[in-house]
Formats: sequence, structure tokens, C-alpha cells
Amino acid sequence: MVSQQERIAGGLYGLLVGDALGVPYEFYEAEELPVYEEIEMEPPSGFRKTYPRVAAGTWSDDGAQALCLMDSLLRHGMFSLKAYSDALLSWYEDGFWAVDGVVFDVGIQTANALGAYKRGIPAKDCGWINPEGKGNGALMRVLPLALWHFVQGDTDPEKRNRELVRDAHSQCLITHGNLCNQVCSALYCLVAQALLEGMEAREAIQEGVHVLRSIYREEPEYERELEWSVRPDIPWEGKGTGYVVDCLRSAFMILEQASDYEDAVKRAVLLGHDTDTTACVTGGLAGIRYGLQGIPKRWLKALKEREKVEHLLGLLFHKEEQGQEICQCRSEPPS
Repeated sequence: MVSQQERIAGGLYGLLVGDALGVPYEFYEAEELPVYEEIEMEPPSGFRKTYPRVAAGTWSDDGAQALCLMDSLLRHGMFSLKAYSDALLSWYEDGFWAVDGVVFDVGIQTANALGAYKRGIPAKDCGWINPEGKGNGALMRVLPLALWHFVQGDTDPEKRNRELVRDAHSQCLITHGNLCNQVCSALYCLVAQALLEGMEAREAIQEGVHVLRSIYREEPEYERELEWSVRPDIPWEGKGTGYVVDCLRSAFMILEQASDYEDAVKRAVLLGHDTDTTACVTGGLAGIRYGLQGIPKRWLKALKEREKVEHLLGLLFHKEEQGQEICQCRSEPPS
């Protein structure tokens, strides 16, 4: 039996480990990748890593932006779009929550949106710089909202779900405003919450869809996006690309098929293309499903700056210690 605390820790670590596992293989086609048994944080001899100077066990922009989100939630006790946008800008410019303070991978839309934010464009408008932008840059970082709401959100499940969906929508706005990104992020969070309750993969996905449909009855634009773009009534299949719907569908497909955490993230990497993000998005859910103990110890040991993650989890579970103490484990907070 996996405890809820194990699932929560597994979600955050699962996201980061999946991200780090996928980093060396990013942009490769599936047929160019090593075989299943050789997918590790340090690729086999002879394989040319995408980022030769990045050490094994390093999370990318995916993990850093997710940690910025968790940091912001713990610091402010709520989701604040301005606070989160400030944190993302600090990551982009100063390496906030990046391993060793080094930013080595930034999506084009994210860079353009944060540039607009720095120029004084309101955060709620920056994600519309490219109105049709439907990359997975907001989906990849959203999981901390599900974890935080589960631990510290409203005790009424219906109210908590609505607040979670609202925040999942809002966190997209700074970089990826299109409704498709908002819907995918909301569904992902609701599925994560169902997994935190102990549901099996298929049941959790069905529950997430059911809850979101109920909420979207009052929001026809979002309802149309869910039904016409995400298409939750057809089998979950994906190709591991950077398109947000494909990324979400890839993760759900793998979650239904995988036998354990390791199997899940290796399947994600072996789809090729956007390997770090597919493994990050899949790994967060698989980490909840199988718990922290389900993540291979060799990967946890290899993960960089793990002590900072431990500190965040400690604050999440002990909210009375939040606030200024969070500064002790990381670089300068955003102004």
C-alpha cells in the first residue's frame, strides 16, 4: 500500500527524474535511440548526447519551471500569476531553480513571452504573443499545483477541483495562453489528484475527464476544446512530440500500459522527439501511481541538487514552516 505522502513525493521526484532521464535523448527520432535496456541517465558509449556538457541527472527547463511553481505556491500560500511570472523570469535570466544556475534549454514561445513580460506586458497577456501556440511548455510544469492543492487546498473536493482547474488555467497565461494548453493542464492535474487518491491509471484518467466535463458545462469554450482537441473518448495514443495534446495523450497511453515507474519513463523516452518533456509529464503521474519507493534508487541517487527538492517537500508537508525558510535552500528569490 502506497501512502499519500509517498505518492506526493513520488510525483515531484518522478517529474524531475523523468525529465533528467530524457535530456540526453531530446530531438532524436525513435529509431535513432538506444534499445530499452540501455536507456539511462548516462547513455551508452558511442551515443551522442543532445547536450554534451550537461551532467547526467540534470533536470531541464521542465523541472526548473515546475520547481519555480512549487516555490511560489509555498512562499505565497496560493497561486499568484505575478509571483509565478516573476519566478519564471528569474529562472530565465538568472538560473533560478536551474541545476547549478545554468539554463541550457528554453522553448521559443517561452523565451518570447518572458521577453514580453520583461518589457512590461501584463502576465495574463504574454502567453498570447503567439495566439495559436500549442506547445507543451505549460503542461510540463503544472504538476505542483495538483500536489499543493491536494495537501493544502480546500477540504471540500468539489471546491478544491474547481480551484485547481482555475489555477491550472492561470499558470498557462504567462507563456502559453491558448485554451488548448489550459484544458490539457487542467485535465492533467485532475488525473494527478485521482491518482493521489489511490485510483488505478485507467480509473484515474476516466475520473479526471468526468470531473472536468462537469466543470466545463458552465464554460462552453473550454468544453469544446476538451471534446474537439483532446478527444477523451478515443483511445489514448501519442507520438511523444511537443504538441500539447500529443504530449498529454502520450503520457496517458503510457500510464495505462506501463508495469512500473521505470517502464513508464523508458517508454516515454523511446517515443523519441521531445523526450525530456514526455518523460517529465509521464514521470510525474507514474511517480504518484507507484510512489517514491517505485522510482529506481540509482536514478534518485544520480539526480542533481536533491537536497533542494527535499527542502521543498518538507515545507509542503509542514506549512507552518513556510515563508522565509524557503530562502535557505536556493539562490536569491525573485524581486
